[in-house]
Parts: sequence; C-alpha cells; structure tokens
Amino acid sequence: MYTVVLVFFVIVLNFVIFEAMPGYQGSLYTVLANPRLSTEQRNQQIALYGLTGDPWTRFVTYVRNLLTFQFGYSYKDNLPVSELIVSSGRLFNTLLLLGTSTVLSIVIGTLLGIVVSRRRGSSLDNLMVTGSLTTFSLPTFFMGILLIFAFALTFHWFPPGSVTPSLWGQTNNPVLPPLWLQLLIRIQHLFLPALTLTLFSYGGFLLLTRATMMETLNEDYILTARAKGLSGRVILLHHAFKNASLPLITASALSFGSILGGAIITETVFNWDGLGLWLYTAVLYKDFPVMQAMFYIIALCVIAANLVSDILYGIVDPRVRYE
Repeated sequence: MYTVVLVFFVIVLNFVIFEAMPGYQGSLYTVLANPRLSTEQRNQQIALYGLTGDPWTRFVTYVRNLLTFQFGYSYKDNLPVSELIVSSGRLFNTLLLLGTSTVLSIVIGTLLGIVVSRRRGSSLDNLMVTGSLTTFSLPTFFMGILLIFAFALTFHWFPPGSVTPSLWGQTNNPVLPPLWLQLLIRIQHLFLPALTLTLFSYGGFLLLTRATMMETLNEDYILTARAKGLSGRVILLHHAFKNASLPLITASALSFGSILGGAIITETVFNWDGLGLWLYTAVLYKDFPVMQAMFYIIALCVIAANLVSDILYGIVDPRVRYE
C-alpha cells in the first residue's frame, strides 16, 4: 500500500516540477512550430500532451500516459521516448554498468568488512578503513578522470566509452566478430566506468559490515558457539554474518539510488552511451519528455529496490512480519 502511495506521489511531484519549470510550455510550442513537422505529427503531439486543455486535463492525460509508459516524443529526436529507451541499447548499457558495479561493490565491501572485523586495530584494518573512506569521499567524476588519465591515456589499457557498431566492424561489414572477441571488447570498455562506481560505493558496505560484525561478535550466543568448539569460519559466516546481514540489505537498497545517480555522472565522463548520458544530453537540449521519463524511471527503480529489501527482510529474519 505504501509503495502505491509513494508511486502516486512521485507522479504528482514529477508533473508539478515540470509544469512549473520555466520554458516548459514555451519549449514545447517551439517544437510544434518546427517546419519539419507535418500537420499530422503536430496534431498528434498536441493530442498526446493535451496542450489545448486546462491544467487538470493535462494532469489526467499525463498520469494516464505514465501508467502506460507512454512518455511522448523526444523534442530532439522527434521519436517516441519509450522506443528510444528500449531499442537504442541505452537501457542495456546502463543495466550492464549498474549491475556489474552494484554486485562488485556489495561482494567486495562485504568480504573485506568480514575480514577486517576480526582484526580490529591492525594495520590491515587501518588501511582498509582509510582507503574506503577516501574513495567514498571522492566525487565520481574526479575518480573517473584520474582513471582515464592513468589507464586510457598513459598505459592505453582500457579505452573509455561504450561499444559502438563501428567497433564490431558493422560500418562496412554486417558480420559480427567471434563471441569471445565481443566479450573482450565489452569488458575493456566496461572496466573503467564500472571500476569508478565500485570504488565509490564499496566503502559504505565495508564500514557497515565491519561495524555490524564487530557488534555481533560480542554477543552471548557467539561465546556459546565458541564454547561448543565450533570453528572460527562457521561462527563467522553461519552465526555472526547471518545476524549482521539485515542492515546490509537496507544499505544495498538505499545505495542503489546513489549508484544510479553516480552512473549519470560516470556515463558522462566516460561517454558511456547509457540512460545517464542520455539524461545529461536531454538537460542540455531541454528535452522535457525525456527528463520526465528518466526521473520517473529512476524513482520507480529506487522504490522497487526498497520494496525488494523489505521482502528480503522477512525472508532472512522470520521475526519480521508485514501486515
């Protein structure tokens, strides 16, 4: 129920922000006055956006379009926004980047947090905490520029930018290269932006895992497990980590929004042809339908991530029940 109310609030807020934005209607009428548009296209966009109606009529039309994922036509490309999202490959590129960096951040941060929780105050603990705080504090664009300078410009190991058809040789030859070569090229182009987002976000998981594990290792049932003669690995993974993992589930859901926001900057720095770079271009061109669609999709992704975390809470901890 709360998820439905939150989605409706996002829809209303998205409409109010763009309705009150200076130049929204003016920019739209400028596009409609474009001589390259035919009469049929002009009438289609007028009906689609409900320009001839009052604000309430436009709002009802807007809600109906958003619930059916009809985001209108891009001002810049004069094509349906939903078609540009799916068929252009931007959605795949962003999901690939976010999926890779999110999984690496959670796995690396959690594993390092478990390791240093047993060595509190050691040189390894101080090194890991300092390094995680440093990378977590640096802006993603700054780390991205440093990585481009080091690995792309100096050593020429990993080229920035996403994979384009010209890299497959499809400009003059429609035949794709072997599958192993396609994977190698994708990994080379994915490495730097994924590394940037991973360095930015793994520190939070490391620090949270370290704190929760140290607190859990001091509990009475851990002392009982040690008294029974259980091995340190069994105590650490099957007893301590299982009970310390609940805050990590919440952190994973909350971090998705920050990783997604960081992906917008990272895609721009590395010229990664994803939804983040597309949103940045839409802001420059004042492409309001694209901006509305992207803000709506980002909000839905964050809401869905938090909903999944609530469900996982009930699975991991049977004491958690939802009415």
